[in-house]
Amino acid sequence: MNREELIAAVKEQMPERRWLHTLGVMETSVILAKRFGGDPVKADLAAILHDYCKYWPVQEQAKIIRENGLPQDLLDYDKELWHSHAGAYIAKEQFDIHDEEILDAIRYHTSGRVQMTLMDKIVCLADYMEPGRDFPGVDIIREIAGQSLEKALVAGFDSTISFLIAKGKRIYPLTILTRNDLITQINT
Repeated sequence: MNREELIAAVKEQMPERRWLHTLGVMETSVILAKRFGGDPVKADLAAILHDYCKYWPVQEQAKIIRENGLPQDLLDYDKELWHSHAGAYIAKEQFDIHDEEILDAIRYHTSGRVQMTLMDKIVCLADYMEPGRDFPGVDIIREIAGQSLEKALVAGFDSTISFLIAKGKRIYPLTILTRNDLITQINT
């Protein structure tokens, strides 16, 4: 499947507003890849697919997680995390994407992970700060991203964690471990 066919397949899976977000993540991922020495082609492909399953019924996402050896603990946390792992699985199975760097960037764009790769960082940060995002602190994240992926990601995770605390929601442990790991990277 070529890039245009992939874009068409992804676009039909989501409402127009989410497609505009995906376009923003694609653009931002390429910019960040060029800025920080990543592969812009891989960043673009991961960004195209990053929200592929986002609007699938949660029962379908849960089924993919349950039946395919994906992290079962995801099901104990907010369903907003599920689409990333389900999406990476579908990218491999349906779209024949076998590049683990791309699949991991899709898989960890919501939670992050300890020892994030450059591609993980690029797509995760692009998802936080693409031009259509408008939440308190996003401009600060964009400003920090001019200098440091790690510092911008910490600011993004801080924002997410604060939001979840304010809403009385549980925080996925991997997100906290990711934040701590990024702080260690910054301080070494």
